[in-house]
Order: sequence, then C-alpha cells, then structure tokens
Amino acid sequence: MIIDNDTTSKYRCPVEYTLEVIGGKWKSLILWCLAQGEVKRYGEIKRNINGITHKMLSQQLKDLESQGLIHREQYNQVPPKVEYWLTEKGKTLVPILEAMCQWGSEYM
Repeated sequence: MIIDNDTTSKYRCPVEYTLEVIGGKWKSLILWCLAQGEVKRYGEIKRNINGITHKMLSQQLKDLESQGLIHREQYNQVPPKVEYWLTEKGKTLVPILEAMCQWGSEYM
C-alpha cells in the first residue's frame, strides 16, 4: 500500500516508517521496559534487557529520544542520576507492543 504520492519520500508506507522507529533487536525491548513503569534509571533498563551492551543501550536511548519517544532527565549531582520515561508519543506505541507480546505468548 503506497499512500504518499511524493516519489522522493523516504518511506513507501506507514509500516516501513513504524519499523524504522521501533525496529531492530533492542528498541522494542527498551520501549517495553519503559512501558512497564513510570520512570526508570539507566541501570534498571540495562538489568531488564539481557545481552545489551552499554554502548548499544546508550545509542538506542539517544535514538529513541531523538525520535521523541522517550524523555531523558539528567540531574546534576554526585553520583550522576539519569532517568528515562515514555513521552506521550511513546505511549501511543504501547498498544502495538502489547499486541506483539500477546502474539508472542500465543506462538512462542
């Protein structure tokens, strides 16, 4: 299904865009982790996602923040404290993640 008549558009359909935003091995897991509670610190996210490296988690968090899906709040204190949570835009993805969870539970 092509909905954009602009042939220079980067995306051929909304599914392609959605997959770019939440696709890959880690983004959906990070979003799911944040959807389970209000505010999470970096270490909490890392502990909840088996196998993710510090570099990859940092990179994916920055990408999700730049997409406007999560908010990052840094507190200037010692030791440093950084918290993450879903933005309103990020919360709109929760039903998609819940559907993925339900599908996985049924067919895993």
